[in-house]
Amino acid sequence: MAKQVLSGNEAFAYGVRLARPQVVSAYPITPQTIVVEKLSEFVEDGSLKSEFIHVESEHSALSCAMGASSVGARAFTATSSQGLLYMAECLPYAAGGRFPIVMMNANRSTALPWNIYGDQRDSLSQLDSGWIQAYAENAQEALDLALMSFYIAEHKKVSTPFMANLDGFILTHTYEVVDIPTQEQADEFLPKFETENKMSLTEPKNLGFSAGPDTNIFFKYKEHVGILNAKEAIDEAERKFEKIFGRSYTGLTESYKTEDAEYILVTLGSISGLVKEIVDKLREKGEKVGLLRIRYMRPFPNEEIAKALKNAKSAAVLEKDISFGNEGAVYTNVNSALQKAGINIPVSNYIGGLGGRNISAEEIESIFDDLKTEESAVRFIGIGGEADGSQRKNA
Repeated sequence: MAKQVLSGNEAFAYGVRLARPQVVSAYPITPQTIVVEKLSEFVEDGSLKSEFIHVESEHSALSCAMGASSVGARAFTATSSQGLLYMAECLPYAAGGRFPIVMMNANRSTALPWNIYGDQRDSLSQLDSGWIQAYAENAQEALDLALMSFYIAEHKKVSTPFMANLDGFILTHTYEVVDIPTQEQADEFLPKFETENKMSLTEPKNLGFSAGPDTNIFFKYKEHVGILNAKEAIDEAERKFEKIFGRSYTGLTESYKTEDAEYILVTLGSISGLVKEIVDKLREKGEKVGLLRIRYMRPFPNEEIAKALKNAKSAAVLEKDISFGNEGAVYTNVNSALQKAGINIPVSNYIGGLGGRNISAEEIESIFDDLKTEESAVRFIGIGGEADGSQRKNA
């Protein structure tokens, strides 16, 4: 391995290069552009042998990737924010066609107001599109996730497209020291892409067909099972990854000092690093607090969340997202997991970071203070009131 100082975008591009995609369909959008720019450099210097295709829109980028995958090629693309929404029509096409495309999404706020900074409303709005969704915490995980995402998506029991999410600017443009594996290690980890789900002159198949009311449900069920099977593929990929590269990951979630925690904050993405620092600080004061980081929103970690929170007095979900008129999408999913497991504890929802607004250490400490009241609420960080309009103390 070699160490380099890389941004999250660059780290992800190095991971993609190690995966040897045969087709890269590229359309730039801030803050994703650096990923496809770096890949174009790799193609130009010969370190990546791939068809680098300049397309005219994000819709075309995913359409191109689907075309490549439909003939058995390993395909990659990338997008962000309005670009993801523009290709939204194609997302269920790729999922329903069982094309294991990998796409990096640089999380960014959606318009209006126009904003180029990072929140997670873009990807979380597409939870029901049929894609696996993962969220990286730092640049090293971004690189490793880029490589593992192909393994997971292309697994024969999965055959499902994979959306890897990096927080815009906070992760995509922040530089860190990253270990870059050798190509030999990557080739040992990631097998050559083989699939029967492709067009063939020798074994003709019907792809992208219509299905009426009598048969449609069977295809949707298989699509659902494919994502559920991703959990097994993730475990398999991480075990193999640790054996070859020496770095370990923890499946759908990461628990940080939750074993005896009375108050637990649930979140995802790069803010988790700051939450860990606050947990350590409060632990030194004798407070039993912990963090549960959601690494995968699809497949959703129902059992892992229930296990981590079952002995807590209360919990909170901190997310950079809001489902207008209700609550955060992550909060809805977490509460569902607890309800199905029969766990009845107060769980609050904190909406923050929209449009890239900073979430401070003091605000996170305040959330842990609020948890001691053991009341449920939906609150916007920094607004001064609760989401229902009542005026109570806000983080």
